[in-house]
Amino acid sequence: MNKKEKPWGGRFAKQPDKLAERFTASIQIDKRLYPYDIEGSIAHATMLAKQGIISSREAETINNALADIQLDLDENRFTFLASDEDIHMAIEKSLIERVGETGGKLHTGRSRNDQVTLDMRLYLRHEIVQIIGLLGELKNTFLKLAKQEIQTIMPGYTHMQKAQPVLLAHYLLAYWEMLDRDEARFTDSWKRINVMPLGSAALAGTGLPIDREYAATLLHFPALSQNSMDAVSDRDFIIEFISSSALLMMHMSRFAEDMILWSTDEFNFVEIDDAFTTGSSIMPQKKNPDVAELLRGKTARVYGHLMTLLTLMKGLPMTYNRDLQEDKEPFFDTVDTVKACLQVLNAMIQQLTFNREKMCLDAAGGFSTATDMAEYLVKKGVPFRSAHGVVGKMVSYCLKNQKELISLTIEEFQSFSAEFQQDIYRYLTVESSVNIRNITGGTSLLAVRKRIKSLQKRGREKVDVSQS
Repeated sequence: MNKKEKPWGGRFAKQPDKLAERFTASIQIDKRLYPYDIEGSIAHATMLAKQGIISSREAETINNALADIQLDLDENRFTFLASDEDIHMAIEKSLIERVGETGGKLHTGRSRNDQVTLDMRLYLRHEIVQIIGLLGELKNTFLKLAKQEIQTIMPGYTHMQKAQPVLLAHYLLAYWEMLDRDEARFTDSWKRINVMPLGSAALAGTGLPIDREYAATLLHFPALSQNSMDAVSDRDFIIEFISSSALLMMHMSRFAEDMILWSTDEFNFVEIDDAFTTGSSIMPQKKNPDVAELLRGKTARVYGHLMTLLTLMKGLPMTYNRDLQEDKEPFFDTVDTVKACLQVLNAMIQQLTFNREKMCLDAAGGFSTATDMAEYLVKKGVPFRSAHGVVGKMVSYCLKNQKELISLTIEEFQSFSAEFQQDIYRYLTVESSVNIRNITGGTSLLAVRKRIKSLQKRGREKVDVSQS
């Protein structure tokens, strides 16, 4: 094949316009798929030989040349041209240059349409293993930090207002729970990623006697696509991956937002290590939480990628359309962004220093034990709504008289309800407020310790996606 000649050029009287050629090329974006393209091609050639469609010698020649091409690509000796269009054609062109007409037999029984979705499934299958591994490491870091901060009391917030005292460990384990759901989503999506489309050809399958089951075995796919039209046009597995990634990014962004707020002078709950902050070009005193801010900012980037893919797919007629070339940039960037964010967040939180005294001091403010007082009255037989009203009036009284609940005399307590007794003072400390909530999922020291212990011993069965 002439270097300038396209594999599909037989029907055309003209060479592509240079502008059109550059406009339609995706080689600079999709070249990262080369290991998977070669893996799929080797399996395809092996299957063609098994079926007698090509000879065993031809398959050996093709596969040896493909191995040489991969080595050249691995060692950056491979030259890419815009005229190659994409990684699939670049490899095929190089193969034909190396082994002649025999190389032209590789594409027998397949199309770029099923080839590209095969490559992307192989790629994502590999990358999602890395992401699940990074998620596990981040979960472990949150768990270790929760164990370390098991005695630290902090104010819990609703509506950005102080609400009730909680353990910092309980707060940290909330993110463990979020990340665990993220891990479960990525793991569950594995079975929808791990479906082999090869053999669907352009859209209708092939009339040649291929063996899809054998090719699937070579490529370690447990399932075959069951509709060739769906297989070549399906990008659900990518959208699902980016959707799961968007949720993960949202969880990391929420934590980053708290660290940004907590590191301000106004909160002073946490010190972010110098290694994960930057300075100002004009204000020498500044220490800016840029890593956390970029984690927050990159979340918007992944959200945008999700909307890009949904919008790209919503109006496409069946089956393959060149629009689908535009799935690569948001897809690859989501993979890169998620992995980078997981790694840097894991590193950053291991270097956080919490201001335990300030957190505990602030936990006592804002009448944070008011709910405990209401529940005290409930235990005395007072209906909750009545108890709520009594305590609300007491808070109003304290605000008018510049007092705290714990500073009220027993006479003042009893002026609001005769049910208050001397033991009420035991309910007004932050330690009591935390530890009285000793229920499954509660913030008491016993409940949180029990949860940490259960997570450390956790023997939950998980799909070993790396072996699939």
